[in-house]
This record gives sequence, structure tokens and C-alpha cells, in this order.
Amino acid sequence: MAASGTALAGLVAFGLFGVGCSSGGTGTRDEGPAGSQPVAQITPQPSPSGTTPPVRRVDAVRLLKSDPKVGERVREGLKPCAGKAYPIDTSYGSMTGGRTADVVVNVMSCADSVSVGTYVYRADDDGSYKNVFAAEVPAVYGTIDRGDLVVTTQVYGSKDPLASPSGSEVVTYRWASDRFTEHDRVHNDFSRAVEGTDGDLPVQSEPVEPEPETADEPAQPGRN
Repeated sequence: MAASGTALAGLVAFGLFGVGCSSGGTGTRDEGPAGSQPVAQITPQPSPSGTTPPVRRVDAVRLLKSDPKVGERVREGLKPCAGKAYPIDTSYGSMTGGRTADVVVNVMSCADSVSVGTYVYRADDDGSYKNVFAAEVPAVYGTIDRGDLVVTTQVYGSKDPLASPSGSEVVTYRWASDRFTEHDRVHNDFSRAVEGTDGDLPVQSEPVEPEPETADEPAQPGRN
């Protein structure tokens, strides 16, 4: 009788355990940490609106030719160098906090590929672009660096060739109060110490390898 009672109790306990596990049809996956975490927590969330403005491609040539702030000399010289390719570099990035990416346009000459003008355009709410920065000097080039406008200008002396400027001016502009203001300026002077013809430098002799006898054996006094 005692053995029968013990066996019956074991069967009842096993039956209750089976009912608990089969509830819902998924077994132990109904419980535990895995079931309590929502799927949305591991889904990548979109970046907040406005942090990365969309890039809208522009016709830089048309933009320059219709811009009254572009000098007449630059507009007249804006012609294709070969075929239909214009000497223009265009960059897009966020500098002014607008809804659309700002546009930096550098215009170069076909003859020597030296930039003659840098322009920045900001998109208005109506979709048009407004010139908010212009620099028209020889050898000027603008870039976007971490939200700032960096304009580099090569500095030439009276006898400097085009390929060898005397230095450079690097000016960083930051957008504030609806315009670009100078934030930082760095002047670089280039060294002339390594320049010159081959006749100005000492002639370097060819290295001579020592003979095996003199290189391996030390000299002995009195030995011929």
C-alpha cells in the first residue's frame, strides 16, 4: 500500500509538470529573460531628424553663371577644358544648419589647374540657393572640415614659380548669426633650404666595400 501511494503521488506530480510545460505550446520560452525583452530594443533606431541633412545634387555651372556675386572674369573663363568637362570641384556637407546640405564650389583654370574662386551656397526653404561666401584670389581652395569651412590660399612672392609658393594661409570659418565668421587662422612659411640645382649640392661618392682581409682582421704592427 505504501509503495502504491508513493508511485501514485509521483505520477500526479509528473502530470502537473507536463501540463505546466505544455501551456501555450512554447515550453520554457514563455518564461525567463528572453520572453520579457521586446524586439524593438535590438532594432536600430533611425537618427533624429535634422542631424544629417539630405544631399541634393546641383548644377554647379548653372549656379555660378546665374550668380551676380561671381566675378565677370570667372564667369567668362568658365568653359569646358576638354569635351564637356568643366574645371569645377563640388563638395556637399553641413555647415550652416540648413535642411539641405550646403554646397562648396571651387573653380579652376584649364591651363594650370589652379583654383581661382571658392563659393559656398546655402539652400533656402523654397529650394533656391543663396551665395553666402565668395573668395576670388589666385590659388584659393575651400573644403568642409567637421562642419567648418576651411579656405586655403597659397602665398606667392614676386619671383615664385607657380609650383613653388612661399607659403600658405589657412583660415577656418564658422557659421554664426547667418554668416561665416573667421574662427582660426594659420600662416605657413615654406622652406627653401632643399631647393636648387644639382650643382648646388655636394657630390656624394659611391660607397666602397672594404676588402675581406682588412675588414675581418685587425691591423698588426710591423706587418707588411
